[in-house]
Amino acid sequence: MFFISRLKKFPIANHVILSILALIIILPVTILLFNSVKPKAEIGINPLGFPHEMRFQNYSDAFVKANYAKVFFNSFILVVGTLFLCIPLSGAAAFSLAVMKSGKRLTPLVGLYLLVGLSIPAQLYILPLFILWKFLHLNNSFLGLIIIYTALNAPFAVFLIRSYMLQLPQELFEAARIEGASNIQLFIKIAVPLSWPVFLTSGLIVALAVWNEFLFAVTFIYDDSIKPISTILFAFSDRFKNDYALISASAVMMALPMIILFVLFQRNFIVGLTSGSMKS
Repeated sequence: MFFISRLKKFPIANHVILSILALIIILPVTILLFNSVKPKAEIGINPLGFPHEMRFQNYSDAFVKANYAKVFFNSFILVVGTLFLCIPLSGAAAFSLAVMKSGKRLTPLVGLYLLVGLSIPAQLYILPLFILWKFLHLNNSFLGLIIIYTALNAPFAVFLIRSYMLQLPQELFEAARIEGASNIQLFIKIAVPLSWPVFLTSGLIVALAVWNEFLFAVTFIYDDSIKPISTILFAFSDRFKNDYALISASAVMMALPMIILFVLFQRNFIVGLTSGSMKS
């Protein structure tokens, strides 16, 4: 606390620290972009500098060799399926904990349960989960992975959406109850329309987590035709481990869809992420 209070008196120090942190993030990404358009031979000579010759064909070569059209579609199915299952369920749970009287009484217990779910590392239960999924014939399927991703991301989504819904005017819900509205109507007609920024934020976070998830994807999916993009990038890197230009182009293509989403919805993302910070 003393260090933070001292920094507030010296705004220049804040800018210096933030600039250093920004460079730590920006420089590796910049080098990745440069290497993605370099010829293979130039990377060995000039691995960190600006490319002397632009070779945008690296992207088309990587797209074809890694079968990115199919891989993008596989990841798209996983993202959309998880969002379709996770966000409505998380929103309903958050509504119950934030608005309904019976849910408020259970908030400490449910919150502890969700916190435990967030805290346990996946390596502890991935083996018994694999055995269970094999018994249920859910291995090597989109549905099996979507259920896992929903369970992994739901606790954080519930916490985030609940913190936002706590700030909604309770008078609206009381008035609707007097008019005879059911709990489902309160959720669909009042809570959801007023909470769309946090639903969008939760959706972006869950989509990013699913898009980049590797451990469960490489463990539960072993058919090349349905592998998502994170596992294909790993296999692609092993296959073309001496061609850093193709690997860099492949990595950029993997990150590009999520970057575009965040750029398009940046303002709404920040609003949804910070609005619930005033009350919990």
